[in-house]
Amino acid sequence: MISAHLLAVYVAALFVVYAVPGPDMALLLQTSIARGVRSGFAAAAGLGLSRAIHVTLSACGMAALLRNAPWLYDAVRYAGAVYLAWVGIQIFRSPGFALPAGDGHGARAAGAAGATSAANVTTVTTVTTVTTAATVPRTVPAEATVTAQPLRAAFVKGLLTNLLNPKALLFCSVLLPQFVRPDAGPVALQMVELGVVLLAIGFCFDALYATGAARIANWMRAHPLAQTLQRWTFSAALIGFALRLSLD
Repeated sequence: MISAHLLAVYVAALFVVYAVPGPDMALLLQTSIARGVRSGFAAAAGLGLSRAIHVTLSACGMAALLRNAPWLYDAVRYAGAVYLAWVGIQIFRSPGFALPAGDGHGARAAGAAGATSAANVTTVTTVTTVTTAATVPRTVPAEATVTAQPLRAAFVKGLLTNLLNPKALLFCSVLLPQFVRPDAGPVALQMVELGVVLLAIGFCFDALYATGAARIANWMRAHPLAQTLQRWTFSAALIGFALRLSLD
């Protein structure tokens, strides 16, 4: 078991790391603002899985292999840089918000528009009723408007953004062993404990970023200039991170 003192220092170090802006934060904020809180949490789930993979690979010695094989490190680094640049370009080229009407905070903005008097379509808070001539009305849950495809895409972006960053793996391989004490019990168990804490704190920060960004989405939807600035800012940030990753 890890001592309380070491655990406190470890948690403090993670707080600092997760608070520093990086590609993960930029992706989370942009996804939550443009696509809604559900897509933000999907991206966070991808980031969490990637971190779990990095912790596992670090424990298995993959980080040491990257350090001893510069060509492999460079291959992963350049692949990550290309992917980040591609994501940044896609954000820059995106037409604007695509927040689903049934997605948490966005649904309240859509509801404020009131009910329409169209004869065939009636929108309710949780159920959408669709009628056509000479047909029986059928109910479609509002959640169905949030398809699995955007959520899956957000998850994959979160996964690859972190997974293709070799620095994230090297970070785990450098940080975690600093808090392992051979005389404190099985090393494998201590690595598991440290990994669980890393994932838990990372998810808390991701949830905070996703929720906070989604809350300002409604305001930004009413301000096209803010949407444009948001796209330019996050696309430039991701492309900048890509350049930094490729040049380091």
